Amino acid sequence: MAGVVTRHLDSAASFEVTFWRSAFNAVALSVALTMIRGPGLWRRILNSPRVIWVSGFCWSIMFSAFMIAITLTTVANVLIIMAIGPLISALFARLFLHHKLPLITWLAIAFAGLGIVWMFLDKSDASLSLIGSVVALAVPLAAAVNFTVMQHVGLNKEVVVSKDKPAQDMLLAVLIGAVLSALATLPLSLPFQATVHDLSLLSLLGVFQLAIPCLLVVRLSRELPAPEILLLAQLEVIFGVTWAWLWAGEQLSVNTLTGGVLVLGALVVNALTGIFRQQRSQKLTA
Repeated sequence: MAGVVTRHLDSAASFEVTFWRSAFNAVALSVALTMIRGPGLWRRILNSPRVIWVSGFCWSIMFSAFMIAITLTTVANVLIIMAIGPLISALFARLFLHHKLPLITWLAIAFAGLGIVWMFLDKSDASLSLIGSVVALAVPLAAAVNFTVMQHVGLNKEVVVSKDKPAQDMLLAVLIGAVLSALATLPLSLPFQATVHDLSLLSLLGVFQLAIPCLLVVRLSRELPAPEILLLAQLEVIFGVTWAWLWAGEQLSVNTLTGGVLVLGALVVNALTGIFRQQRSQKLTA
């Protein structure tokens, strides 16, 4: 809902939008995690291992780049570019961790790349801001770095199967990211121009579009396999683009629609293949 809500702001600019969203997210996560883990939360954060701080830095880039990009280009453009994050993560795992990728993933990467290129072949579409697209690309790149670092230190498996500590550590990284994002964009947000109406909408985003979903995703990562989570995550593109069209009047060009279908098709096929492969493996080991 971030895209359509942002389109109904009165006067808050891009950096200020990012600051308030991240700040409300940080406050909500601080309250929630303090209730869950007690008053020693900030001491645990300061004593967190380096990898959690690296992850937090990646989260801060994701939080900041997303909202800035939303203010520079269309919701569809941002969400479609963001959607390629899982494929970039797979490519990084191949390049830096030497993981073998199945043929279907290589094909998905190729088709998703073709979809992104196809979106920008329509030079008559003035809504496709090159700057906004480059900023949006920082989101999946930061997510891929985050995932690759987690895999490198071996935390990725623990986050899925452990009951407590690793999942909590990942939530600490999200909180660190929110705080860093707010601190980085604060000087660029002054003087504040947000109205009371703007602040109410941005608090809605910070709590219900960021803090609560982050808590849910970390919790569900212990219940659902990664391919299913990635498949469900693609609904963000569908809902985000549809709501921006219905309630903010954003129109899709033919190239954006075609490119988006290529990207989403590649992601869905790759995720479904991963689910089927995992189910087959479970049957063989049963």
